[in-house]
Amino acid sequence: MPGVEFVNLFAVAAIALVAPLVTALVPKLRVPAVVLEIVLGIVAGPSVLGWVEADVPVQIAALLGLAFLLFLAGLEIDVHRLRGRALRLALLGYGVTLALGLAAGAGFGAAGWVKSPLLIAVALSATSLGLVVPVLKDAGQAETALGQAVIAACSVADFAAVVLLSLLFSASGGSTGGRLVLLVAFALLVAATAVVVSLAGRSRRLGATLTRLQDTTAEIRVRAAVVLLVAFVALAEAFGLESILGAFLAGAVVGLLDRDAASHPRFRVKLDAIGYGFLIPVFFVASGLRLDLGGLLADPAAPVRIPLFLAALLIARGVPALLYTREFGRRPAAAAALLQATSLPFLVTVSQIGVLTGSMSPATAAGLVCAGLLSVLVFPAGALSLLRGRKAAVR
Repeated sequence: MPGVEFVNLFAVAAIALVAPLVTALVPKLRVPAVVLEIVLGIVAGPSVLGWVEADVPVQIAALLGLAFLLFLAGLEIDVHRLRGRALRLALLGYGVTLALGLAAGAGFGAAGWVKSPLLIAVALSATSLGLVVPVLKDAGQAETALGQAVIAACSVADFAAVVLLSLLFSASGGSTGGRLVLLVAFALLVAATAVVVSLAGRSRRLGATLTRLQDTTAEIRVRAAVVLLVAFVALAEAFGLESILGAFLAGAVVGLLDRDAASHPRFRVKLDAIGYGFLIPVFFVASGLRLDLGGLLADPAAPVRIPLFLAALLIARGVPALLYTREFGRRPAAAAALLQATSLPFLVTVSQIGVLTGSMSPATAAGLVCAGLLSVLVFPAGALSLLRGRKAAVR
């Protein structure tokens, strides 16, 4: 294969291996592996040491990693729990988030940091569901009313943010009205696909065949999930939408249809192994490689953007958690605010699209990602402390 080398991909894979080992061997570090992956990517990349670069193999693996990350995020959404009061609070909270995000975006736009305040509003509106759920589980709150309210809010925020990003800021161009029509058509096609897959799953013969092949070298369920993922990504691109929307909806469809895991308990573990074992870490390390830290540090005033972006993230996603105060109390509401303000993967994605479309400068993109890194470092730890303190007080 002329012109293609795997030296950089080897380095990226090595960094992905070292990061979780360091966090496990040095528990006092208290840094999530995903943060260390990006930081090590920055250090090894062009911004600092210049040892590794994001060449073609790294870029392809990172793109697949992004798709798998959004796929697994969609898989986390439990559609059957998005109902009643939890759903109403989540929708109301997301509306408040967008309003606060637009105000923050207008301020950053007036400062000349971004060309589109709406892009900042969308960027600030998401929450990393995949990072929030483990914290709630560690605190024993995942199945409580508070935990379900937070998960519902994060689910709505993730889904809405992905849809808005694809609708308003697709790198493929076109008018918003045209993309809206295509989005509706794409949604109908996704729904039709879900119905067809659901009907096919009721076939006893097909079900028996899937069960027979699922734990052999055929890994038939995993292959079917990958086919659905790639198909939805390709369809989203064909409709002029962002590929991340297709990946996210593919995960949501699989999660909706795969409700009874008794016959295939290892299916999701295998998907996690593909994603978190290889592709997703490559995406995060490659994000560090491509982060323009030099551009951020070149302007003495530019690093000020990091704490301001972090504060904007906390206000936009944290203030809606005040809706929980009356029902759960101040301490749990404060923990919910910190969890809802935890965001990194979506900020990385938005920053890359923003630079690609010219909506934000590389320095602003770097500041946004750095704010996301800090949110992952600080907010979950603070929320966990509040939730454990509440649990101890109850006892």
